[in-house]
Amino acid sequence: MIRLTVLYPKTETSQFDLDYYLDKHIPLVRERLTPFGLVGVDMQEGLAGGAPDSLPLYAMITGLIFNTTDELETGMGTHGPELLGDIPNFTDVQPVTQVCRTL
Repeated sequence: MIRLTVLYPKTETSQFDLDYYLDKHIPLVRERLTPFGLVGVDMQEGLAGGAPDSLPLYAMITGLIFNTTDELETGMGTHGPELLGDIPNFTDVQPVTQVCRTL
């Protein structure tokens, strides 16, 4: 399995609209990428850092799961600009991404 991990950094001043993300962005991701092989979406909301009373490093960590790298590349090649263009609607940070193979 191939996983596109999207990490949304959290700072004291960053904004992240969880309602928009869950109600609008993730359904859009599913609608656009499922025909290209998206088989799952895994979301983790950051609550705290490792030290007491510290911010989490990330407001949200999301995994988009595909069977193959080709599926991921084709889906994002087709709909990536639209999906990336939606990011300012729910956050003011630039996400960090990484493609991984699940072992």
